[in-house]
Amino acid sequence: MANSLDVGDRVPDFSVSTAAGDALRLSEILQERAVVLFFYPKNETAICTKEACAFRDSFEKFAEAGAEVIGVSGDADASHQTFAQRHRLPFHLVSDADGTLRRLLGVPKTLGVLPGRVTYVIDRSQTVRLKFSAQLASDEHVKRALTALRPSGGDSET
Repeated sequence: MANSLDVGDRVPDFSVSTAAGDALRLSEILQERAVVLFFYPKNETAICTKEACAFRDSFEKFAEAGAEVIGVSGDADASHQTFAQRHRLPFHLVSDADGTLRRLLGVPKTLGVLPGRVTYVIDRSQTVRLKFSAQLASDEHVKRALTALRPSGGDSET
């Protein structure tokens, strides 16, 4: 995808509303901590649920590493609220129903149809430190993100 962000690229600033109604602005979060932004296809599907729960299970490690975790899919806010409650997800979920955020970061579709599964680690200078894209390797997104947050981290796999 032509607009795709890669490791070393600066992420354009953006504002989003979470499923809980909180307003988030990337540049404001980055004043205090890094951001782990993971895009996933759909709530309550097997691999997406496994991935979200893996981020949940490592949530304290992300907090200790100084990172804010944000999950993004095209699901509606009501679906995100149910998904977060059912699986006790402690991080923000953002609805990207019209694909604006996916287009901004250049998240590709899988097979041209399915929303891609891509995780970005964005450091406090608003630079991509990790871009990992793998539709089926849900646990690997968490492992790669944690590695990228270490002082010597940084990785790109697509």
